[in-house]
Formats: sequence, C-alpha cells, structure tokens
Amino acid sequence: MTAPTPDQPNRVYAKPTEGHISLGRGVRQFLFFVPVAILFALLFFGLAPRQRPVGLTAGAIAAVIWGWVVGGVRVAAEWERGVILQLGKIQDVRGPGLMYVVPVLESVQFIDTRTLVINIPRQKVITQDNVPAEIDSALFFQVSDALRAVTSIQDFRFAMSQYAQAALRDVVGGLSLDELLSEREQIQAQIGTLVEAQVQEWGMHVDSIRLQDIELPEDLKRMMSRQASAEREKRATITKADGDRLAAESLAAAAQIMAANPIALELRTLQSIDGLGASPSNTVILFPLELSQALGSLRASQPAED
Repeated sequence: MTAPTPDQPNRVYAKPTEGHISLGRGVRQFLFFVPVAILFALLFFGLAPRQRPVGLTAGAIAAVIWGWVVGGVRVAAEWERGVILQLGKIQDVRGPGLMYVVPVLESVQFIDTRTLVINIPRQKVITQDNVPAEIDSALFFQVSDALRAVTSIQDFRFAMSQYAQAALRDVVGGLSLDELLSEREQIQAQIGTLVEAQVQEWGMHVDSIRLQDIELPEDLKRMMSRQASAEREKRATITKADGDRLAAESLAAAAQIMAANPIALELRTLQSIDGLGASPSNTVILFPLELSQALGSLRASQPAED
C-alpha cells in the first residue's frame, strides 16, 4: 500500500485472522501424557529396584515413539477442511472433526470455508474523462472447493487480491467521474461478476466487493464544492422567483374578487386596521374610503371639464 502523504491521515485497516488455529493440541497432550504416566508408574512400582533403570530407559524410548505416533492426531473445526497429501500426492479431503495424519508419509493443509474478507489496498485509477482517483475496497469470498483451492492456485488469497485489483482498475477506467460517484452499486456488481468468472476455476465463490472510499484530488473537491454551491444557489433563486410569481398571481386573483365584491374590500380594510391597532406603538389615522373614491372621481372628471 502506498505511504500516506503529510496531508493524508494514515488509514488503519482491520486485519483478518489467517491460518489454522490448532484445536488438537489438548487431545494430543491427553493421549500422550496419560498413557506415559501410567506406563512409568507401572514400571517404577512393578519392577525390582535393580530392574528399574533398564525399565525406565525402555519406557522413555516407548514414550518418544508414542509421542511421534500421537503427533499425527489433528482436529478440524466445523468450518475447516483438511486437504491430505500423501508423499506429495493428493489423498483426500477430511474434516470436520478428529482425523489422523500419518507422520512423515502424510501432510495436511487446512482450508477455512467461511466467508473470508480481503482488504484491497488503495488503488490509483484514471477515469474515462482523465480524472485521477484513489479507491479503497474490500472483497468478500468463500472457498467452495478446498481441493481445487489448494491444487489449482499457489496462494488463493494473494491471487484473489491481485485479480480484484486488476478488475477494479479495468471497470473504473471505462467510467466517467459522475458515473463513478453515482453508480457505486452497479460498479461493485460489475467487478464482482468479473472476479467470479475467473475464481470459479480456483474453487472459490465471490460474495461481494465493496468500495469503501473514493478519494479525489483536493483541487477537484474544491471545484465540485463550488459547483454544488452554485447549483444550490440556482435552485434557491428559481424557487424564490416561482414563489414571487405565485404570490403575484394570488394577489391579482384576490384583487379581482375584491373589485367585484365591494363588501369584501371593506372587510379586508377593517381587518388590516384591526391588525395595525394591536400594537401600542402604531398611530392609525382613519381616512374614509368613500371620500378617497370621491376625490379620485373628481380628479378624473376635471380634465374633461377643462
């Protein structure tokens, strides 16, 4: 993984537990110490004092041989399968539970069949519109055939990681920046399909691949922020203009109704006066509406008389 720059924080990734955890150690210790203790007790108390050194020496040799025999006892957990190789050749797949591996002649490699996860290190990719990006992701998969996972690929974890990285770069390289940011689910599904088509031959099944983080250059982030701010300002201006238009239309409709119904206009005037009088700081001077209308009519008739 690339080293973080001074401007970037050091990312901490969860590391899965790898390898086989021995569950047969207690069984081997029990099978070894109990018979050996009984044997030495019988030799010590059952032999004459002169015969004890020879007997204890023979018991020690027998204990070493018994320990070598007991060393072949193995225990596979419920989620594990043991691939047995006999003199380098595949013998069979055993487990879960207790099994015996013949020392020297046979060896066992345990495979975890649970859903496994691999952290795909940060990948630097170039989108179709030449925008650099760095992507963190995680791959979830499961070993469906332990035998093929051992015999068809050298290290299936490393191979899965490398193939997923290549598939991620191929898919993202054919997308624009807008598609990369908005179509994450489709991108994950497409990468998973590409990886699944290959790893089936290795005895594995891809559960999913998840894009955890998409890091863009700082100058591009600032431009996108300004673009988003301008877009929000545009929507706010449009919304305000629509509100003013609707208010004007409503006022025009109300004016037409009041013009056709003088009583409604008088009631509206009284309502406005009542609203102004609620505050003691307001001084209201009432002017009769009829007098205002008469003066308006008189002023309109003067030019005609002249």
